[in-house]
Amino acid sequence: MHTIAKFIYFKVLGWKLIGSFPKVDKCVFIVVPHTSWVDFFLGLLVRRVVNEEIHFIGKKSLFKPPFGWYFRWMGGTPIDRSKNRDTVSATAKLFQEKKQFRLALSPEGTRKKVSEWRTGFYYIAKAANVPIVLVAFDFGKKQIKFSAPHFPTENKEQDFATYTAFYKGVLGKVPENSF
Repeated sequence: MHTIAKFIYFKVLGWKLIGSFPKVDKCVFIVVPHTSWVDFFLGLLVRRVVNEEIHFIGKKSLFKPPFGWYFRWMGGTPIDRSKNRDTVSATAKLFQEKKQFRLALSPEGTRKKVSEWRTGFYYIAKAANVPIVLVAFDFGKKQIKFSAPHFPTENKEQDFATYTAFYKGVLGKVPENSF
């Protein structure tokens, strides 16, 4: 699958990888921009290109029959996201329970245009004491760009300025919805 994925990604689609996949077993990947359903499948392809496991969380109901096995096989973990649950703490606990857990999230929280990100990824990384890795899906340049791992500091505003600067000029599949 690795060889086939590389052929499709580099030769058929003509995309590039910028930066390198981080050498960490635990981290929070924030993937921006998230403007189309295509992003999920591009992410699955890139996961095979780099030949590394990347995980996601989803609401519990996705993991029930008949498709629950598929989402688990794809790297998914169910989480209770009901209003009375602390999703940040529950997700941070997953990092403690697993030897390897690289969680991919979209801080936009939707495929529509947003003016600011949700902050859960930041607090999850802080609570789990894991770094954040920035990943740009740039359809304008046909490249996926990885940052070095960044541990969140006590200065949220400065951290977010660093994060958003990484994505400057990056265009999603639907450019008008790009962050």
